[in-house]
Amino acid sequence: MPDGFEQFAAERLDRLLRYATAMTCDRYLAQDIVQEVLARAQHRWPKIAAMDAPYLYVKRMVTNEYLSWRRRRAARDIASSRATLETLTPPVHDPAVQHAERDAMRARIAVLPRKQRAALVLRYYEDCTDAEIADVLRCTEATVRSHISRALKTLRTADRVMEVL
Repeated sequence: MPDGFEQFAAERLDRLLRYATAMTCDRYLAQDIVQEVLARAQHRWPKIAAMDAPYLYVKRMVTNEYLSWRRRRAARDIASSRATLETLTPPVHDPAVQHAERDAMRARIAVLPRKQRAALVLRYYEDCTDAEIADVLRCTEATVRSHISRALKTLRTADRVMEVL
Protein backbone atom coordinates (compact mmCIF):
# COMPACT_ATOMS: atom_id res chain seq x y z
CA MET A 1 0.00 0.00 0.00
CA PRO A 2 1.18 3.53 -0.65
CA ASP A 3 2.74 5.37 2.29
CA GLY A 4 0.24 6.97 4.62
CA PHE A 5 -2.84 5.36 3.12
CA GLU A 6 -3.09 2.66 5.79
CA GLN A 7 -2.90 5.26 8.53
CA PHE A 8 -5.47 7.49 6.81
CA ALA A 9 -7.86 4.58 6.33
CA ALA A 10 -7.44 3.40 9.92
CA GLU A 11 -8.03 6.90 11.34
CA ARG A 12 -10.95 7.88 9.10
CA LEU A 13 -12.76 4.63 8.31
CA ASP A 14 -15.28 4.85 11.17
CA ARG A 15 -16.14 8.46 10.37
CA LEU A 16 -16.49 7.72 6.64
CA LEU A 17 -18.76 4.77 7.43
CA ARG A 18 -20.93 6.87 9.78
CA TYR A 19 -21.15 9.60 7.14
CA ALA A 20 -22.09 7.15 4.39
CA THR A 21 -24.59 5.35 6.64
CA ALA A 22 -26.29 8.61 7.56
CA MET A 23 -26.54 9.53 3.89
CA THR A 24 -27.67 6.16 2.52
CA CYS A 25 -29.81 5.07 5.50
CA ASP A 26 -28.42 1.60 4.85
CA ARG A 27 -25.25 0.42 6.57
CA TYR A 28 -24.56 -2.31 4.03
CA LEU A 29 -24.78 0.06 1.10
CA ALA A 30 -22.64 2.51 3.07
CA GLN A 31 -20.00 -0.18 3.55
CA ASP A 32 -20.03 -0.92 -0.19
CA ILE A 33 -19.67 2.76 -1.04
CA VAL A 34 -16.81 3.38 1.39
CA GLN A 35 -15.03 0.22 0.26
CA GLU A 36 -15.31 1.27 -3.39
CA VAL A 37 -14.11 4.79 -2.64
CA LEU A 38 -11.16 3.66 -0.51
CA ALA A 39 -10.07 1.22 -3.20
CA ARG A 40 -10.05 4.05 -5.76
CA ALA A 41 -8.37 6.44 -3.30
CA GLN A 42 -5.63 3.93 -2.57
CA HIS A 43 -4.55 3.88 -6.21
CA ARG A 44 -4.41 7.69 -6.32
CA TRP A 45 -3.15 8.18 -2.77
CA PRO A 46 0.04 10.16 -3.53
CA LYS A 47 -2.03 12.77 -5.39
CA ILE A 48 -4.79 12.82 -2.75
CA ALA A 49 -2.33 12.99 0.17
CA ALA A 50 -0.70 16.06 -1.39
CA MET A 51 -3.98 18.00 -1.21
CA ASP A 52 -4.76 20.51 1.54
CA ALA A 53 -7.59 18.38 2.94
CA PRO A 54 -7.40 14.73 1.85
CA TYR A 55 -10.29 13.72 4.13
CA LEU A 56 -12.63 16.26 2.54
CA TYR A 57 -11.65 15.02 -0.91
CA VAL A 58 -12.36 11.41 0.07
CA LYS A 59 -15.65 12.51 1.66
CA ARG A 60 -16.58 14.15 -1.64
CA MET A 61 -15.72 10.87 -3.37
CA VAL A 62 -18.13 9.08 -0.98
CA THR A 63 -20.84 11.64 -1.73
CA ASN A 64 -20.33 11.32 -5.48
CA GLU A 65 -20.38 7.54 -5.30
CA TYR A 66 -23.64 7.71 -3.36
CA LEU A 67 -25.16 10.07 -5.90
CA SER A 68 -24.07 7.97 -8.87
CA TRP A 69 -26.46 6.00 -11.03
CA ARG A 70 -24.97 2.63 -10.08
CA ARG A 71 -25.71 3.24 -6.42
CA ARG A 72 -29.26 4.40 -7.16
CA ARG A 73 -29.92 1.10 -8.87
CA ALA A 74 -28.26 -0.89 -6.08
CA ALA A 75 -30.36 0.95 -3.49
CA ARG A 76 -33.56 0.14 -5.41
CA ASP A 77 -32.56 -3.53 -5.62
CA ILE A 78 -31.81 -3.64 -1.88
CA ALA A 79 -35.10 -1.88 -1.04
CA SER A 80 -37.15 -4.30 -3.15
CA SER A 81 -35.44 -7.36 -1.64
CA ARG A 82 -35.92 -5.91 1.88
CA ALA A 83 -39.63 -5.32 1.15
CA THR A 84 -39.96 -8.95 0.05
CA LEU A 85 -38.27 -10.16 3.24
CA GLU A 86 -40.47 -7.94 5.40
CA THR A 87 -43.63 -9.39 3.88
CA LEU A 88 -42.42 -12.87 4.78
CA THR A 89 -41.38 -11.99 8.33
CA PRO A 90 -42.09 -8.70 10.03
CA PRO A 91 -38.95 -6.82 11.09
CA VAL A 92 -37.87 -7.07 14.71
CA HIS A 93 -37.66 -3.62 16.25
CA ASP A 94 -34.89 -2.57 18.57
CA PRO A 95 -36.37 -2.25 22.07
CA ALA A 96 -34.35 0.86 22.86
CA VAL A 97 -36.32 4.04 22.23
CA GLN A 98 -33.29 5.88 20.94
CA HIS A 99 -32.67 3.25 18.29
CA ALA A 100 -36.34 3.24 17.28
CA GLU A 101 -36.34 7.02 16.90
CA ARG A 102 -33.16 6.87 14.83
CA ASP A 103 -34.62 4.18 12.61
CA ALA A 104 -37.83 6.17 12.14
CA MET A 105 -35.87 9.25 11.17
CA ARG A 106 -33.74 7.25 8.75
CA ALA A 107 -36.90 5.92 7.13
CA ARG A 108 -38.25 9.45 6.69
CA ILE A 109 -34.93 10.70 5.35
CA ALA A 110 -34.64 7.72 2.99
CA VAL A 111 -37.58 8.94 0.89
CA LEU A 112 -35.93 12.30 0.19
CA PRO A 113 -34.28 12.90 -3.18
CA ARG A 114 -30.59 12.07 -3.06
CA LYS A 115 -29.20 15.60 -3.20
CA GLN A 116 -31.61 16.80 -0.52
CA ARG A 117 -30.60 13.89 1.68
CA ALA A 118 -26.91 14.57 1.08
CA ALA A 119 -27.38 18.27 1.90
CA LEU A 120 -29.18 17.41 5.18
CA VAL A 121 -26.51 14.95 6.23
CA LEU A 122 -23.74 17.40 5.44
CA ARG A 123 -25.50 20.20 7.36
CA TYR A 124 -26.81 18.42 10.43
CA TYR A 125 -24.58 15.35 10.71
CA GLU A 126 -21.28 16.74 9.47
CA ASP A 127 -21.98 20.36 10.59
CA CYS A 128 -20.88 21.84 7.26
CA THR A 129 -21.54 25.39 6.12
CA ASP A 130 -23.49 26.23 2.96
CA ALA A 131 -20.21 26.91 1.18
CA GLU A 132 -18.73 23.56 2.21
CA ILE A 133 -21.90 21.72 1.18
CA ALA A 134 -21.95 23.56 -2.15
CA ASP A 135 -18.34 22.51 -2.71
CA VAL A 136 -19.09 18.85 -1.97
CA LEU A 137 -22.30 18.75 -4.03
CA ARG A 138 -20.83 20.98 -6.75
CA CYS A 139 -23.67 23.46 -6.78
CA THR A 140 -24.33 27.00 -5.61
CA GLU A 141 -24.98 27.98 -2.00
CA ALA A 142 -28.50 29.03 -3.01
CA THR A 143 -29.13 25.54 -4.34
CA VAL A 144 -27.88 24.09 -1.05
CA ARG A 145 -30.32 26.25 0.89
CA SER A 146 -33.09 25.20 -1.49
CA HIS A 147 -32.26 21.49 -1.04
CA ILE A 148 -32.27 21.85 2.75
CA SER A 149 -35.46 23.91 2.81
CA ARG A 150 -37.34 21.43 0.62
CA ALA A 151 -36.04 18.45 2.59
CA LEU A 152 -37.09 19.97 5.91
CA LYS A 153 -40.52 20.82 4.49
CA THR A 154 -40.94 17.20 3.36
CA LEU A 155 -39.86 15.91 6.78
CA ARG A 156 -42.26 18.28 8.59
CA THR A 157 -45.11 17.12 6.35
CA ALA A 158 -44.22 13.49 7.07
CA ASP A 159 -44.22 14.23 10.81
CA ARG A 160 -47.71 15.79 10.58
CA VAL A 161 -48.99 12.75 8.68
CA MET A 162 -47.52 10.43 11.33
CA GLU A 163 -49.23 12.43 14.09
CA VAL A 164 -52.60 12.06 12.36
CA LEU A 165 -52.16 8.31 11.98
